[in-house]
Amino acid sequence: MAQQKDPAVLPESNSKIYEGIRTSLTEARKKAFSAINSAMVAAYWEIGRQINEAVGDRADYGKKLLAYLSGRLAAEFGKGFTVANLRNMRQFYQTFPIRYALRSELTWTHYRMLMRITDLNRREFYLSESAGSGWTSRQLERQINSFYYERLLATQKEHRPEIESEIFRLEPKKEAEYILKDPYILEFLDLQENAKYNESELEQGLIDKLQAFLLELGKGFSFVARQKRITTVGGEHYYIDLVFYNYILKCFVVIDLKAGKLSYQDIGQIDFYVRLFNDKVKQENDNPTIGIILCTDKDESIVKYSVLADNENLFASKYRLYLPTEEELRAELQREREFLEWQIAENNGAGQ
Repeated sequence: MAQQKDPAVLPESNSKIYEGIRTSLTEARKKAFSAINSAMVAAYWEIGRQINEAVGDRADYGKKLLAYLSGRLAAEFGKGFTVANLRNMRQFYQTFPIRYALRSELTWTHYRMLMRITDLNRREFYLSESAGSGWTSRQLERQINSFYYERLLATQKEHRPEIESEIFRLEPKKEAEYILKDPYILEFLDLQENAKYNESELEQGLIDKLQAFLLELGKGFSFVARQKRITTVGGEHYYIDLVFYNYILKCFVVIDLKAGKLSYQDIGQIDFYVRLFNDKVKQENDNPTIGIILCTDKDESIVKYSVLADNENLFASKYRLYLPTEEELRAELQREREFLEWQIAENNGAGQ
């Protein structure tokens, strides 16, 4: 009697096996991230305590000590130990002097934002809400910038749920910020950064297309970087999706891609990027930086140029000759978004 062959594994079974493995890996990464983050936050608090106790009120000595420590620590442990970062660690201890009161749910990025809040009640509110509601650092930033605390106090109790739930619509929570996605974790472990860790599948596809579109225009665009990281004097990290240099206009062009509807915070952010790039990257013989913000809302894509007030005449008289119009960019973005969404849906369907 011939041996009966095992039936072929059905696609549905394959998908279930994959999902089970994916869940295991996702949970393991979350635990790894949480453990490393907790150790990092505790270490930074302890560093801040030691520096604070050593310096006391001796400001001049404090400057020399931070410079000395930064030189030695950066050489041995990596670039995360700049003078500015060590100063932040000291401020961290001063702001949260009780070690056991720290919340394990919060990252170093959360605490850096909370330290900027001088009002004790506001700071305690945002700390408690971030930990209790599971806000990401992006969600916390949006809540602070939109005066969530003040709006909640000014709203009648029966209408508060609308305000409380809006953050999950305006700033949807993405995958957990695992070890490979957090620049502070990377600095703490002295690891190299991979720019593509911060891009979703759709965002990466749109950026790919936008990059190719501008290079194919033949109007002087030269590619510089993707997910370009700019660090402020205070040690804050910011990422710009795309950076070009136009050798005809002799200026940098920075592009920020946003998912969802355009907000005043988004406009303010691209203006901030332009100022930051002018300050940190632009050379004396370069013309002022231009910013472009692209919002990929499902109903309508929006494109806006960001030009600082003192450069509007230059933009109107010269830049417009070589830059694509807002309508050209909007049409290209909308067309590519629709194609990518269809393609992703097809690929997901094929894998079921």
